[in-house]
Amino acid sequence: MPNGSAVITPLNPSHQLGANWSPHIGEEARELVFRKLAHESQDAKDAVLSSAASILSKSVDPQADSGSETGLVIGYVQSGKTLSFTTVMALARDNGFQLVIVVAGISKLLLKQSTDRLRKDLQIEEIQGSLQWKLYINPADNETNRRHIQQTLGEWSDPDVAQSERATVLITVMKNHSWLRKLVGLLRHLDLAGVPTLIIDDEADQASLNTLVRQQRQSTTYQRLLDVRDAIPHHTFLQYTATPQAPLLINIIDALSPGFVEVLEPGTGYVGGQAFFSGNMPLIKVIDPQDISTDDNPLTDPPEPLCEALRVFLLGVAAGLVEGQSVRNPRRSMLVHPSQRTDSHAEYWRWISAMFDDWQRVLELSDGNADKQDLLDEFRKDYDELTGTVSGLPSFDDLARRLPRAFRRTKIEQVNARAGQTPEIDWSQSYGWILVGGQAMDRGFTVEGLTVTYMPRGPGMGNADTVQQRGRFFGYKQRYLGFCRIYLEQDALNAFEDYVAHEEDMRRQLQDVQRSGQPLSAWKRAFVLSPDLQACRRNVINYEYVRGNYSNQWFYPGVAEAPEEVLDANRAATTQFFASIALEVDPDLASREPAQRHKVARGLSLAQVVSDLIVPFRVTGASDSCNLVGLMLQLSKALEDNCDERCTIYHISPEFARSRAIDANGKINELFQGATRLASGGYSYPGDAAFRDQDTVTIQFHTLQLRRGDAVVVENVPVIAIWIPRRLEVDWVSQDQREQHD
Repeated sequence: MPNGSAVITPLNPSHQLGANWSPHIGEEARELVFRKLAHESQDAKDAVLSSAASILSKSVDPQADSGSETGLVIGYVQSGKTLSFTTVMALARDNGFQLVIVVAGISKLLLKQSTDRLRKDLQIEEIQGSLQWKLYINPADNETNRRHIQQTLGEWSDPDVAQSERATVLITVMKNHSWLRKLVGLLRHLDLAGVPTLIIDDEADQASLNTLVRQQRQSTTYQRLLDVRDAIPHHTFLQYTATPQAPLLINIIDALSPGFVEVLEPGTGYVGGQAFFSGNMPLIKVIDPQDISTDDNPLTDPPEPLCEALRVFLLGVAAGLVEGQSVRNPRRSMLVHPSQRTDSHAEYWRWISAMFDDWQRVLELSDGNADKQDLLDEFRKDYDELTGTVSGLPSFDDLARRLPRAFRRTKIEQVNARAGQTPEIDWSQSYGWILVGGQAMDRGFTVEGLTVTYMPRGPGMGNADTVQQRGRFFGYKQRYLGFCRIYLEQDALNAFEDYVAHEEDMRRQLQDVQRSGQPLSAWKRAFVLSPDLQACRRNVINYEYVRGNYSNQWFYPGVAEAPEEVLDANRAATTQFFASIALEVDPDLASREPAQRHKVARGLSLAQVVSDLIVPFRVTGASDSCNLVGLMLQLSKALEDNCDERCTIYHISPEFARSRAIDANGKINELFQGATRLASGGYSYPGDAAFRDQDTVTIQFHTLQLRRGDAVVVENVPVIAIWIPRRLEVDWVSQDQREQHD
């Protein structure tokens, strides 16, 4: 055990809701975490181990003969997801998992990046003595691989071989149907009965899902992943992602739909969306449309915001050189992310290269040179702005002296896929880096020491998951956060602001599911989402989601007819609720006919009414279900902001049952009785919809007699209608999946 390490108590399934078994935290996992987090606190190390144990406890018990589980593990962008699944892998080895498969990257570069990190983190090629892991990269289905893998697996059933001498087979494979097909062929030639297996799908929302689901067909990569799973009788499939919208919204009976969820908490020093996109946002700079080169607005010279971004970055490099390169200050990078067009990348690369060379030449001139003084004056303006976010910033004179070296220690690279190949960055070759590129750096591509991001592009199609994956500027940057700057055009800034609210709401909901120990299928698929964003690409989901925002608006179910068991449950819930509150006839209606003598109660606890009346109330129509879940989301947000929120209850026409016609599907045309006009003008009755408190949530309760044609179909049907005031408006999406009601 490493020096100073603590003994971690294994999880007890009786204490861990949703656990299938209790993993033991052994030497492989402990040593990995203590190596990776050598400079972190004991609490930070324990948190990573505990999270890994929680995830693995929901997998198939390695002592079982067979079975499968699917789990979704959600982190923030650049928040340590790789460390999490590497720790889960090490813990799996500690607990007798014989085979681990990592599906990593849609390009050779990303596969190599992931494999190289696993080599290093698991010390695959450094360990002395017996090999703990046997690595196969994109393995072919040939006799040599079959023999060697089967022999390695055979060691696990030999009682004369110590656990420490048994190697776990590790396969890394590109997320590509061709390589996956070869892997399937290999797996089908192996005897995998009783072999506990862990499958990690990194960036699980990308390429894995069925993009032909709406055509009732299977896309090739999706099909190959199913084949991999079918070839392994005993396995757990873990989907890792920072953008889980698509995996959450696919059909819950889909083979890749997760059964459980784990929400990762980032370690100390992590900087995410709330740090950048809340408050007065001092680290965010808006790029004016006139400074963005487009077909309608071609630019011949580099725009001023780009010049400013480059100066700010070089000042950060100079400050890093003052501090001295170390483990805590390894390098500084700038990312220029103009668009998917490579000709746009070339334009920005030429601008930056020309400025870089020109400024470097000017800084070598004598101190009395006017051009040098003008350039230093520009740097000084940006230095003065940096002092507002960086404490203890070296003096400008100190930085100015080191600017020539900052130029010499910085490399400029275009990062574009050419002939299917994305160039690999050898980070050891320089302290400062300026990377110009597009989609190749959207997802999975790690930019080390990123401080300045220049992104003169819009949010694209507005898919929430795509917007978030462009946030390469998130990460463990707390120690140099003040040097960070993000230059965005306004629509992209709005999209990131909207995404942060959406992400935090979604994480809170999923954390509640995780804590409850319930299966993920029990979660109502509804979350806050700006109308300017789509949850994900629509080609992977076959149940559409509903968008809504109740604002000075009534909700009531359109379908009133329901199975008798649903009606009985609603009758019991409403009877119990109204027995618990005191209602009185609205004084303004005391002299009216019985049908219009409504009762009212004001100042009730909204939290109590939601719990006792709205939550138990059941609706059956798919659209009604979506809208009620969305409305509940608005009410929960209101209670988060003010737990003492009040509401008003109206019992409409308690002495006289209303009669409503329904169509063949049980739908009523209109719940509310309309207004009655006087011959002299005005209204003798304002209509049911008028009975509400304008600025307070109002719930109306109706009892209906339903008829189809002239025949009464059902008596005593309870219906609730809910008014949401404008001050509680929230944009949301909600999805109803019929299998949840079957």
